[in-house]
Amino acid sequence: MKEKIHPKYTKVMATCVCGNTFETGSTRGAIKVEICSACHPFFTGTQKIVDTEGRVERFLKKYQNVGARTKTKAKA
Repeated sequence: MKEKIHPKYTKVMATCVCGNTFETGSTRGAIKVEICSACHPFFTGTQKIVDTEGRVERFLKKYQNVGARTKTKAKA
């Protein structure tokens, strides 16, 4: 391998949106993440919808009346 071409690998602090911070190694400076092990639904056991672009709200708005329409057709 060539010498002096690889970036320096140092310890940095990673910060999550939830406020949790932890130390990790990286070739970059400070790291900001959206989800960490302290707030991820798989590790916490709670269901949490992570939506950064409003997709869930658009889906719910689009299909909010679909259940009502199918129930009225079933009665008829």
